[in-house]
Amino acid sequence: MDDPTAFFESALVYLAAAVVSVPVAKRLGLGSVLGYLAAGVAIGPFALNLVGDAGKTGGLMHVAEFGVVVMLFMIGLELRVPVLWRMRGSLLGLGGMQVLLSGLALAGAAMAWGVGWKASLAAGFILSLSSTAIVLQSLREKSLHGTPGGRHAFATLLFQDIAVIPMLALLPLLGTGNDSAGHGGLSGQPGWLRALAVVAAVSGVVFLGRWLVPRLFGFIARSGLREMFTAAALLLVIAIAVLMTRVGLSPALGAFVGGVVLAGSPYRHELEGDLEPFKGILLGLFFVSIGAAMDLSLLLVYPMEVAAMVGALVLVKGGVLALLSRVFRFGPDTGALYTLSLFQAGEFAFVLLGQANGMGVLNQSLTGKLNLVVALSMVLTPLALLVYQFLWMPRFGKSSAIAPREADKVDHASPVILVGFGRFGNYVGRLLRSQGHRPVILETDAEHVELTRRLGFEVHYGDATRLELLEAAGAANAKLMIIAAGDEETIDRLVETATRHYPQLKLVVRANGMNHRMALYNRGVEHVFHEMSGSALDAGAASLRLLGLPAFTAERAARRMARHDLQSARELAPVMHDESAYTAMVRERVANLENLFRMDPLHPHGEDDHAWEVDAKRRGDR
Repeated sequence: MDDPTAFFESALVYLAAAVVSVPVAKRLGLGSVLGYLAAGVAIGPFALNLVGDAGKTGGLMHVAEFGVVVMLFMIGLELRVPVLWRMRGSLLGLGGMQVLLSGLALAGAAMAWGVGWKASLAAGFILSLSSTAIVLQSLREKSLHGTPGGRHAFATLLFQDIAVIPMLALLPLLGTGNDSAGHGGLSGQPGWLRALAVVAAVSGVVFLGRWLVPRLFGFIARSGLREMFTAAALLLVIAIAVLMTRVGLSPALGAFVGGVVLAGSPYRHELEGDLEPFKGILLGLFFVSIGAAMDLSLLLVYPMEVAAMVGALVLVKGGVLALLSRVFRFGPDTGALYTLSLFQAGEFAFVLLGQANGMGVLNQSLTGKLNLVVALSMVLTPLALLVYQFLWMPRFGKSSAIAPREADKVDHASPVILVGFGRFGNYVGRLLRSQGHRPVILETDAEHVELTRRLGFEVHYGDATRLELLEAAGAANAKLMIIAAGDEETIDRLVETATRHYPQLKLVVRANGMNHRMALYNRGVEHVFHEMSGSALDAGAASLRLLGLPAFTAERAARRMARHDLQSARELAPVMHDESAYTAMVRERVANLENLFRMDPLHPHGEDDHAWEVDAKRRGDR
């Protein structure tokens, strides 16, 4: 960033263009991605020319590329072993076949065009990768990411992101050995040495991620300084990016590997929550920079050739995707969404094409044309999804986006979120686990998180009152949130956040005392539980047994007391701030309870009570 003034002027133009164009694009139904790309074209050198040449905005473009780095890190955070295992069929079968067949088909098309076999092979497999950034953003905006087609597209994109690793390792083997791009400290080194550096760098990230990073985050979490956690998250991503750049690798690839390593960390959701705001704005800048960097002069000089190359990419890659949708027996709507989502080239192509050019695999002229082809194909993606949304979906009906046999899978994939895993939440969580439910558990005490994870519970560190953390934990798709936090203010903030942003969530809430319970009822929360009532009633039932009451009678008395207490809380809630009315009603409820027991003394009837006595002896006094 040699000229700070130029950098800030460019940043001003980029952000202003985005603020103006994206809302307009959204209002027109075009989606934010197309709005960002259009903004970039408008301010670029071939339209208004507000950002000057590439050298003037190079620093800002590096900042924008950091958005892809952050996005790949966060995608890696989602790749826990159980998730990968459940997706193994789509990930390996569908994703692997897509990359292999698309790469070979595009390479064959390039050779038929007259390109050498090495350049054809490199270009074919580079173009076989699709745009994770554009596809995921567009699918989420159109609420298509949860459909079968959206999930198959996501699985394929994951495999493509992983496939970048061997591509980066093998590219030097196709090169001439003259690396003019200057790849870190390995510039000019033989291809086999750079391939070895790939393995060493990735292994180093894995080792440090497993051993050092969890201890660092644990130390920061215990300090209680939330801003330091955000700083540490950014430090981690930037450090990995710098390491990968030094050894000549893609920083986005390194961030992806780092995210995969930390996918099982208890700090995963906190990391996602801290990085989400940075990812959104930086990805937007990345899309604007793509639009601004499009060399449209090549389109004017070689219009037919560029158009033919874009058409060949769309037809060949789209044909492979359509074939795979038939082989894997997708329905017509699922196959259409899968094909229209992934026919384009991706953001990794810009990185891989630059490396291929620097290594002598691709010449400068072909690299420039392919960069334009990649950008144009990315621009076509939001338009293709609009075609699907407005022309294809109505033919099958709105409900066809989720096939009947898949609907249950989508529904059951929604998690239960349990906030707080202390004395109260521990019992709730263990009961849910005993019945086969595995909630996402969030806890703010770092030491307690580490202890409970050693005991076998998958507890995550994080402050659930933060909206971005709830989003990272899956609140948008969850069916139930159990709020078992101990602090009354935290409980109230969580109830407000969940009610406002996730109205589909059913809430089960712990209340700190009768007044808090009534206040929660007044706020519309239906399922509220006094933190002491359950154990207190159990203790009362045990006391009655020790005083000679049969077990069944004691248990029945406790249950009747619980029902009476629940009814009283609901009736008292509207008048809790009217002292005279509240006092009179409490006296009335107490008298009603005593009269109720006098009218029905709960004496046992029949022989069934003996079974309760035996069961009580087995369980011990509760």
